[in-house]
Amino acid sequence: MHYHRSIGSTVSIIDYSMANLRSVQKAFEHNGAGACIISTPEEVRRADRIVLPGVGAIGDALKTLRGRGLDDAICEHIASGRPFLGICLGLQMLFDVGYEDGEHIGLGICRGKCVRLEVDVTHALKVPHMGWNQLRIKSESPLLRGIDDGCHVYFVHGYHVVPDDDVIIATTTDYGVSIISSIWKDNVMATQFHPEKSQVVGLKMLDNFARF
Repeated sequence: MHYHRSIGSTVSIIDYSMANLRSVQKAFEHNGAGACIISTPEEVRRADRIVLPGVGAIGDALKTLRGRGLDDAICEHIASGRPFLGICLGLQMLFDVGYEDGEHIGLGICRGKCVRLEVDVTHALKVPHMGWNQLRIKSESPLLRGIDDGCHVYFVHGYHVVPDDDVIIATTTDYGVSIISSIWKDNVMATQFHPEKSQVVGLKMLDNFARF
């Protein structure tokens, strides 16, 4: 169903050349939310709510954010209390450090690290973790309003976050081991999975963010 009205404030999606931005934008627009793509620190600072998507290597992503001055602008946005949604790399970069092809200092919004996903190959599990898997809800994150425990969402990742503080865990997912599939900390929500690829469930989550 398409809605013909604006929901909440415009959602600004950060373009730093490491994500399929149009699919995220189309998912918000499907729900009737205004969604625009931005790429400068000034635009981030003016934005009501921002989405930081991403695919690829964390080191390259952090280097690009810092090279364009987007890292400080993102941290200022979060510190101001305005809504933030990270998707995939956008989750991983929030932590103190990432260990993909070396050691990379993250944005430090959340205490903890991002490490390689290690699974038991005897169970025929492969890395990267790719495809549909279930969520186990651990907290009442605003992103999960109206979402059922056990619902399926779409993953593509070879690394996962390990928070120092379990209180920020919103959902977990089993892939031979229990991994953190989303977090929530005040105005910050972030997912390891891709809501924009998760059909009805993902659209509901994006609608929740646009209304938060």
